[in-house]
Amino acid sequence: MSFDLLRTLCATPGAPGYEHLFREVVRAELEPLADEIQEDSMGNLFALKRGRGSKPRKVMVAAHMDEISLIVRSIHKEGFLYFSPLGGFDPRTLIAQRVKVHGKEVLDGCIAIKAAHFTSAEERQKVTPLTELFIDLGLPAAKVRELVSVGDPITLERELITMGDYYCGKTLDDRVGVYTMIEAFRRLRHSDDDIYAVATVQEEVGVRGARVASFGLEPDIGLALDITIAADTPGVEEQDYCVRTGAGVAIKVLDSYSISHPGLVRFLKELAQRKAISYQMEVLPRGGTDAGGMQLSRAGIPVCTVSIPCRYTHSVVETVHNEDVERAIKLTHAFMEHSGEFRS
Repeated sequence: MSFDLLRTLCATPGAPGYEHLFREVVRAELEPLADEIQEDSMGNLFALKRGRGSKPRKVMVAAHMDEISLIVRSIHKEGFLYFSPLGGFDPRTLIAQRVKVHGKEVLDGCIAIKAAHFTSAEERQKVTPLTELFIDLGLPAAKVRELVSVGDPITLERELITMGDYYCGKTLDDRVGVYTMIEAFRRLRHSDDDIYAVATVQEEVGVRGARVASFGLEPDIGLALDITIAADTPGVEEQDYCVRTGAGVAIKVLDSYSISHPGLVRFLKELAQRKAISYQMEVLPRGGTDAGGMQLSRAGIPVCTVSIPCRYTHSVVETVHNEDVERAIKLTHAFMEHSGEFRS
């Protein structure tokens, strides 16, 4: 595993609809490994390794490039920025965070609220809504208006670190999925099927890229790579953990976007057992992945999601266990090499 690559992926910005810089990093990793690489009009990136079987099927392995982000909604007369979300932010996680505003220049800023000294006791007990948060760029209003426009994307700023046995930082959703896809594709030597590693756009705003990519590609099988919620923390009852960090890669049964194909779930379980890869089963009550977009491709295809358990999702301290990441790579690699054995 390459921590440097994962750190680079997490640090490179890619707001929904603005994934171009991140896509070039992914392209640089996948292009030397692929027989063919291309991009569609929406910005999805496709890397192909051709299969050796007599009748290769198209297998789409997808991970999304976009990160939950913000976008400039209006500029205050004093130069402060108001913003709207691009994806599902919890306002509690945003106060006092640093950001990058991608205007004519990339500008550093911080998210702030009205000073506590000017709030009532009642106000301090409430969660401040997103509409009341603002960004301070530390610049005069005229300079802000020169460099920033309504509609400019904003990304959060936080470096990826190792924290004990874990990786902790921003955008592990879904940079760790993209990393898993790249590393599994790197290890792939042969498959009976055509394996497409697909880096998708705009997952965080409705799995839009996966829908378009699968419509154009017409895959026969789809596998999404993403994080899933690990709630194995204080304050949550054990039956609600969903999955545990460090307990193995997760094989998704269902979420609110898709029900995994039962045969594909069984196949992934059998592969994990055959390869001695620790795994756990995932039933996610809320949220979804690119599998939901792929599943409805044209006449429909069998799909499943391989998930990396993640604490504190949709924050700048998303946390995954390093062994779960390696397990996800091993299971994805095994699926790529043995996909020809799956029969729906």
